[in-house]
Amino acid sequence: MNGYRIGFGFDVHKLVEGRELWMGGIKIDHTHGLLGHSDADVLIHAVCDALLGAANMRDIGYHFPDTSEDTLNIDSKILLRKTIGLIASKGYSVGNIDCTICAERPKMNPHIPAMCKCLAEVMGTDEDCISIKATTTERLGFTGREEGISAYAVALITKDC
Repeated sequence: MNGYRIGFGFDVHKLVEGRELWMGGIKIDHTHGLLGHSDADVLIHAVCDALLGAANMRDIGYHFPDTSEDTLNIDSKILLRKTIGLIASKGYSVGNIDCTICAERPKMNPHIPAMCKCLAEVMGTDEDCISIKATTTERLGFTGREEGISAYAVALITKDC
């Protein structure tokens, strides 16, 4: 018998000049990057929260606090790899991930295949288990004003019982 659990994740970071833009583990050329303690990859952070939530293991800030020198400017792929290890310690593995990135610019769609490939490699799963979509907010709100980017993720994890 299999045990199934579902988790939801959300993250948002402010766009600023002078930072690189990392999304889904890949660097995207843009005039602005996301501000954060780590590389501020909102997509990976949302995925981590979804996985941790599904395993009832709190959130990314609990495990990787933004007050720690260990996580200062860290590559979020490292955080995702550690998150996979955390859920594995409770016997869970990734079933599938479904994500949405909300950004006006840059356009994310051309980068989605590379993001899926990167996330699948980091999580040790098949690319077919990773769904990434992109949308805008039709120029409404902080996303529409290009002040920030947000991401949402849902994760299904499984455990053999």
